[in-house]
Amino acid sequence: MAARAQAHRHPVPTHPALVRAHEDRHKSLQLRIADGITSFAGSMKFVYIHIVWFSIWIVFRVEKYPFGLLTMIVSLEAIFLSTFVMISQNRADEKRQALADSEWDLVREEEKQNEELLNISREILDLTKAVHQFVGAAGAGPGGKATR
Repeated sequence: MAARAQAHRHPVPTHPALVRAHEDRHKSLQLRIADGITSFAGSMKFVYIHIVWFSIWIVFRVEKYPFGLLTMIVSLEAIFLSTFVMISQNRADEKRQALADSEWDLVREEEKQNEELLNISREILDLTKAVHQFVGAAGAGPGGKATR
């Protein structure tokens, strides 16, 4: 069950461009840490922990109202979390760019193949015309008419 939840959270990419991007990103400790924090901060577990934390803070009167320390802690957390959101957006942009680059390479390769096919088709057409001329010239008798 835990493996299933982990697979759902971070599915292994299947597109070759995404596999390369995933492998490159996995090599960096900093990026792996950022991915872990982003994954946790975007979970319901994160929300539940904060509900419990704020409830305890307020119910047990860790500090007096208006909760200046709590406000400062939450503000700092928001600053860092917004940075991790931007990191996550950059990661998504990197994935989109990797896919776009891969697709562009594919389009260029297909264009090259289409040009080769057109050249082969032209050669076949030229050969067909030459065969028709040869057969027409060989089959023509005196006066240019075909003999049978």
